[in-house]
Amino acid sequence: MSIKKKLGLSAATAVLGLSLIGGGTFAYFNDTEVTNNTFAAGTLDIGLKGVDDREEVDLSIDNMKPGDWKVHQIRIYNEGSLDINDVKLNVDYEISDANGNNNGEDFADHIFVHIMKLGSREVVADWVPLSQIENLVVAEDLKPESGRPYQTDHRQTLRVDFKFNDNGQDQNIFQGDSIDFELSFEASQKEGELR
Repeated sequence: MSIKKKLGLSAATAVLGLSLIGGGTFAYFNDTEVTNNTFAAGTLDIGLKGVDDREEVDLSIDNMKPGDWKVHQIRIYNEGSLDINDVKLNVDYEISDANGNNNGEDFADHIFVHIMKLGSREVVADWVPLSQIENLVVAEDLKPESGRPYQTDHRQTLRVDFKFNDNGQDQNIFQGDSIDFELSFEASQKEGELR
C-alpha cells in the first residue's frame, strides 16, 4: 500500500475518532424551576349562640298549657373557612306520656313552631307542628368570618317561637306529658368551583 493511501486512511480514521469523541461531549443550554405546592381542605363549622352571644341555647319550657308560647333567638355563625351554601334544621324527639293515655296522639303535633330570619323578616316556618320540621332551610350563603367591623354576612339570627297550640278541644290527655327534643342544624358547602 502506498504512503499516500496510508496517509489518507490514517486521516479518515482520525476524523472518525474525533467525530465520535465530539459527539459524546455535545453541550446545550438548559434551565430548571421547581414549584412546591399543598392541597389543603377547608372546614365547615357552624356555631350556635343565644340572644346575647354569651348564653347557651336553651329552649326548655316548663308548665306549659294550651295557648302558651315562648320566643327565643338563635344565632347561627359560620366559624369555618369555607362558604356555607345553606343550613338545614331537623328535629328528633321523644314523647313521655305521663299517664299512658295518649292513644296514638302525638304531643309534638300540638307544639307549633314559627321561625323568622331577623333582618330580612323572611318566615321559614309559619306555625308548623314540631313533628313536621324536616330539612327546613334556616340560613343561606354564610361567609366565613373575616373580622371586618360590622360584618354580618357570616351569621343568621333567627326568631324562634314555640307555642302549645290551643285547638279549642279537650287536650287533657297531655297533662304532665313532656317532649325531649333535639334541634339539629346541618351546614352544606357550596358546589366546587374551578380555581
